[in-house]
Amino acid sequence: MVRTLGVAVVGFGWMGRVHTQAYARVPHHFPGLTLRPELVSVADEVPGRAEEAAARYGFATGTRDWRTVAADPRVEAVSIAAPNFLHREIGVAMAEAGKHIWIEKPVGLTAADARAVSQAAAKAGVQGTVGFNYRNAPAVAAAREVISSGEIGAVTHVRIRLLSDYAAHPEGALTWRYERERGGSGVLGDLASHGVDLARHLLGEIEALTADTAVFLSRRARPAGATAGHTRATGGELGTVENEDYVNCLLRFASGARGVLEACRVSVGEQNNYGFEVHGTRGAVFWDFRRMGELAVSRGTAYQDQPVSTVYVGPGHGEYAAFQPGAANSMGYDDLKVIEAHHFLRSVEDGTPYGATLDDAVHSAETLDAMARSAERGAWVTLA
Repeated sequence: MVRTLGVAVVGFGWMGRVHTQAYARVPHHFPGLTLRPELVSVADEVPGRAEEAAARYGFATGTRDWRTVAADPRVEAVSIAAPNFLHREIGVAMAEAGKHIWIEKPVGLTAADARAVSQAAAKAGVQGTVGFNYRNAPAVAAAREVISSGEIGAVTHVRIRLLSDYAAHPEGALTWRYERERGGSGVLGDLASHGVDLARHLLGEIEALTADTAVFLSRRARPAGATAGHTRATGGELGTVENEDYVNCLLRFASGARGVLEACRVSVGEQNNYGFEVHGTRGAVFWDFRRMGELAVSRGTAYQDQPVSTVYVGPGHGEYAAFQPGAANSMGYDDLKVIEAHHFLRSVEDGTPYGATLDDAVHSAETLDAMARSAERGAWVTLA
């Protein structure tokens, strides 16, 4: 029996829009769900933004105050796509109000923030899904199967990269993203959090690490008004960039494997260069987000001069069949969020977590905190 689930979106920048569109599309791709999301409310503090979103996407109401959403009995589940510094306050309040939460990473500024949201959700008995969307790519699901099956032997080492240029322009506005109090640990929370989740998803727990960080564009102009995305600002008062542009980290996994994780937000010439290379004793797998439907695999018994083949993912790999009927038909970023919406709604439907959970967010945040401590001390840090 199909029933509607009242949903709300808090924070209507780009990611809030992506969540909204995912809610609209999920019944088309996953018709077996017994829950149908109904857009009840949207909240954003920027004047006029919530009202515009309501008119464009069909929310019943729009408000500038997210607390109105928490108090709304029509709302049973909430997407939290507000800035990082609001994640803890909003996440805890929504959980305490008995609302299931789909929250964007990194779930606050620190591991303590992520832990507070996770504990509030557990206490309230609500489900929590986290926006680690890259693990949803069918090629990543295929890579995980190849690794876990032992086809490439025992994993020896991995390299994970998340390089982008979204903050590379010197005229990029000094928004909340660059402040320690509101943006947290910069590129660690923004990009490296995804890298940590991919590392754990593919290879298991991280045991120890050592990291180095840097700020390359140390001064930016303050914006004159409300901002969205990565706005430019010229002529404004210059302020200091307080958090990291770059991180490079060596990883030791509990399995004995070694790893390198590198993330940068000011890499000129790089646009969403995200991916990984996993090497084992008998082979390897390679994935590049920009060629999302391809997985490069080396397997066999040659060891030396062993060839690499390209596998085009298709039905049977992850959730690919919900979108395309045959291999090599392209999927896009927004499709990964539709899969995430499916995981969220299925979690609510069954009362069992699917996909990336708040527990995954806590583990990721603890690793990011360890990176920050390592960079500050110049030493290896052991994770509990």
